[in-house]
Amino acid sequence: MFKNSLTHYGLVSVLLHWLIALVVFGLFALGFWMVDLSYYSEWYKTAPYWHKSIGILLAIAMIFRLCWRFISPPPKALATHKSWEKQLSAMMQLCLYLGITVLVLSGYLISTEDGRAIAVFTWFEVPSLGALFENQADIAGLVHEYVAYSLIFLATLHGLAAVKHHFIDKDHTLKRMFGKKP
Repeated sequence: MFKNSLTHYGLVSVLLHWLIALVVFGLFALGFWMVDLSYYSEWYKTAPYWHKSIGILLAIAMIFRLCWRFISPPPKALATHKSWEKQLSAMMQLCLYLGITVLVLSGYLISTEDGRAIAVFTWFEVPSLGALFENQADIAGLVHEYVAYSLIFLATLHGLAAVKHHFIDKDHTLKRMFGKKP
């Protein structure tokens, strides 16, 4: 029930998948909105605080997800999947994991260039390493922006591929990601 089997995803993998997807899209929307806030907006400090806090929690969830992947490997691809689909799926998964990692790291570099720690709500702080290179916040900001757009694009393709498997191929790919057995 909690762990993956050879044929379907377990509850932990399903919850992590959908939680991380929701957080990534939510943080993208929040980031997109907050970059246009004026200094006089009541959200000027609150929105980045939430963005950073949730971003750090996303990093923790991703570390847990990667560890869980070793503890409970994903199910095997369906027999109906073509070899190019399996290869593309593996590449997409790698790009999504790398994208989230680069996104979190670049966000950290933006936020900590000035030497201040990142407060994660009122629970704990992530210490700063300070400025590691010249123009760190600007460079990391550009990386953060471009990777965010790329990640949303890739996640959308990932979702469309699952929908294609469900409605066109009529296989169990999407159902497995909801924890249903084929």
